[in-house]
Amino acid sequence: MHRASTLSKCLLGCLWMLLAGAASAGETADISAAALQKRIDAKDDSLIVVDVRTETEFAAGHVPGAINIPYSHFPARAAELPSNKDVVVYCATGIRAEKAAVSLRENGFTRLLHLQGDMTGWAESKRTVAK
Repeated sequence: MHRASTLSKCLLGCLWMLLAGAASAGETADISAAALQKRIDAKDDSLIVVDVRTETEFAAGHVPGAINIPYSHFPARAAELPSNKDVVVYCATGIRAEKAAVSLRENGFTRLLHLQGDMTGWAESKRTVAK
């Protein structure tokens, strides 16, 4: 009986680790506004910044150098993005950005980052907003 109980605990532990690993594999790593600003200032050509908000939101102000591909246009426009660069996605608060990141992951992108705080955080930190 003791051996069966130990085996059950081991199997449950293994299952939990597999599920935890699968969940974290689906999450997009964050990049801080300060780190993104450094890379933009350095004109880092291994980086592409994608604003997934609507065209109207983008026109009202965006991260300098960002391109606009509204999340509702994914995955149809995913092929426009280079898969050999770090792709930073952001929206207003994070929900649409993560949906876009999921779509990109499903299309083979592995170098994905999410702007911590999204556009709201970028603006609140008094960083330059392009129009």
